[in-house]
Amino acid sequence: MSRARTRADLTPSTEPVRAFVSPSPARRVWQRFRKQRLGYWSLIVFIVAFAASVAAPLWSNDKPVVVRYDGQLYFPLFKTYAETTFGGDFPTPADYLDPYVRDRFSKPGNFALYPPNPYYYDTLNYFSKVPNPAPPSRDNWLGTDDRGRDLFARLVYGFRVSVEFALVLTLIGTVLGIFAGAVQGFFGGRTDIIGQRLIEIWSAMPELYLLIIFASIFEPGFILLIVLLSLFGWIGLSDYVRAEFLRNRTQDYVRAARAMGLSNWQIMWRHVLPNSLTPVITFLPFRMSGAILALTSLDFLGLGVPSPTPSLGELLSQGKDNLDAWWISLFTFGVLVSLLLLLTFMGDALRNALDTRISDAMRAGGNQ
Repeated sequence: MSRARTRADLTPSTEPVRAFVSPSPARRVWQRFRKQRLGYWSLIVFIVAFAASVAAPLWSNDKPVVVRYDGQLYFPLFKTYAETTFGGDFPTPADYLDPYVRDRFSKPGNFALYPPNPYYYDTLNYFSKVPNPAPPSRDNWLGTDDRGRDLFARLVYGFRVSVEFALVLTLIGTVLGIFAGAVQGFFGGRTDIIGQRLIEIWSAMPELYLLIIFASIFEPGFILLIVLLSLFGWIGLSDYVRAEFLRNRTQDYVRAARAMGLSNWQIMWRHVLPNSLTPVITFLPFRMSGAILALTSLDFLGLGVPSPTPSLGELLSQGKDNLDAWWISLFTFGVLVSLLLLLTFMGDALRNALDTRISDAMRAGGNQ
């Protein structure tokens, strides 16, 4: 039974018709990535954990955030004060874990606001009554290491050092790998052959032996490790970029760009490279995992960052030397495994989001 049309139905609509705008390729990849729930939430957890570790000096520090003493306000977190400022006898920097200093802050009219975890990564508590390494307690949530330093603070700052190291090493390796692979793949021929032979010779050099030699000559440090590992960290990625450039350089849009008079470098960076970034983006989380494992291994062997820089590998070495201090190995291993799992889940989700065949198969399976 048909419905009678009213005057409003016959009146043409004056609202503008909105044209459908297709989302950009990057937005479509992000939409597919968000559907990978495990990888998406791993990214959220990773960002939150890294942000918390970067802000660690604000909530894990042996210096109070603010101190009121004799009617004046002090901010030890941002300025160093001598012990004499708070009634001490020596002009050395104040030790805010000293019972004498804490007793001065507890006087009427005085107070000190400490961070939630009142320990820095190199804080040595000389006034502890428990021998080190000490098990988890109310004062030290995850216990202490063999030198009496708070394990929770060491893990937080060690997590930050590992992620920062991985980010810098991944960035340098990605830039070098893209450049080397792009030049070989795009020009091909003699350039490709010579480049491949040079890479084979360079990759045959013993990386660990070189690290040992340079560590014996120079003082190991963050910068030295970045330089040494960057010399070899780009080789694997360059092979993938080279393969993508060899495939894409024969496409019609490259011939069209040549016909328009564009130079080789303009074609490479404006046209071929954006269509060759899939393996680069996919392998970023896995390259970060490899960098973190490399730093942890070198620190475990004593070839990494020098003490007292916090390091997951150095804590694992402590756990090996102190088997009765189970909390050192357990909590350090838990942080390392959790970090690597987050990066692995992110890499798997990113690979699925960039591979349209996998995304289409998952969508078809969900519709059944």
